Amino acid sequence: MEDQSNEALWYVVHTYSGYENKVATDLAKMVENRRLQDLICEIKVPTEMVPEIKDGKERMVERKLFPGYVLVKMVMNDDTWYVVRNTRGCTGFVGPASKPVPLTPEEVEKMGVEAKAPLSVDFAAGDSVQITSGPLEGFMGVVEEINTETFKVKLKVNMFGRETPAEVDIAQVEPL
Repeated sequence: MEDQSNEALWYVVHTYSGYENKVATDLAKMVENRRLQDLICEIKVPTEMVPEIKDGKERMVERKLFPGYVLVKMVMNDDTWYVVRNTRGCTGFVGPASKPVPLTPEEVEKMGVEAKAPLSVDFAAGDSVQITSGPLEGFMGVVEEINTETFKVKLKVNMFGRETPAEVDIAQVEPL
């Protein structure tokens, strides 16, 4: 690795399908055991909540946004590359000839990898809001709970004539 910098950037790691969470937890354990927290800062398996109808009942289920991939924010060097590359279930970094290529700031923003803290939340529990992006874009909902630590809003969304619970990022809703 010739172009080593001390800046932690987001990299995409390819995994066996269905092993994303296992790779993420195994990697987190390795980071902790080797005390690499300052070099491998964050490990994410991005998910979204989507409505699913099973046995005539609708419920919200968590679905992986990028099956087969884990996102890792890390300082790339020989040691961190080796630790990630040798995690069970990991098949390599995404990039030409397995040379890891970090995500651009634009890609990170588009993928919603890093939750940007909204300056202020201008709605409260009980308020009606419009969902402005994501799979539920265009739907209206009533705020049930706002979690400022995870930047998530729990809503009751009126879908197909019935109220459905949903959880979206704070940035995805605006007051009506």
